[in-house]
Amino acid sequence: MNKILEQHKIWLTSNGKNGCQIELDADLSYSKIVGADLRCANLNSSNLTHAKLSYTNLKGADLSFCNLEWAELCCTNLERINLGFCKLENADLRCANLIDAHLYRSILQSANLRGANLRNAFLQSADLRGADLSDTDLRGADLSDTDLRGADLSNADLRGTDLSYADLRGVNLRDVDLSCPNLNRTILPESTFIILGEKYIISIYGDYVRASSCANTHYQNHLASEWRQFSKQDILDMDGENSLKFYPRLLDIIDFYCGKGERPEWLKAQNNDL
Repeated sequence: MNKILEQHKIWLTSNGKNGCQIELDADLSYSKIVGADLRCANLNSSNLTHAKLSYTNLKGADLSFCNLEWAELCCTNLERINLGFCKLENADLRCANLIDAHLYRSILQSANLRGANLRNAFLQSADLRGADLSDTDLRGADLSDTDLRGADLSNADLRGTDLSYADLRGVNLRDVDLSCPNLNRTILPESTFIILGEKYIISIYGDYVRASSCANTHYQNHLASEWRQFSKQDILDMDGENSLKFYPRLLDIIDFYCGKGERPEWLKAQNNDL
């Protein structure tokens, strides 16, 4: 394997004039290729189960149809890689660079993608059940028709993400702005609502209520019970007079979707003075 890697390195540095590009369809299970330069390598249909590939540069490589179950790809450069139809169950892809990656119909059940960069990645029809996608950058990514049941998308950046026809039942959406992605025909988790047409965009996920400015320049995300207990100064500190004027309306919305609750004493007193 070392000789193959050396020939590939020569091929890269000579712009293809010397050496030999890696083109393998091999059993590389349990292999250790940490930190190697495998840009543009062709490993189509290879067996890479349990392979250690962390910190490897696989930019532009072809790993379509590979078996990467339990593979270690932490902090790996996978920009513009072809991972279409791959098996990536339980793979470790934490903090990996997957910008513009192609993962059409790949199986990523229980994969760990925490903190990964998936900007403009193509994951249409992928199986992401139980995957950890927390803290990921999914801006502009195509996740249409994906199965995300039971996945963790907490604190993910979904600006411009296509989630049309995706199944999000049981997904953790805490600290996610649901006003940004394409949710056409998306199956949302139970007790998840998006309210538009108000002064602020309201997203309700379980017991959490998020109020975002229409320009998405700032937001507040709190439990419904916490919203009902804020002081007048707390509300003023959020967005000045704008948030103060909207606060009673917000509580009405929370009552409708989350069940009726108490108003803070200062608001009750204010209403009695009117």
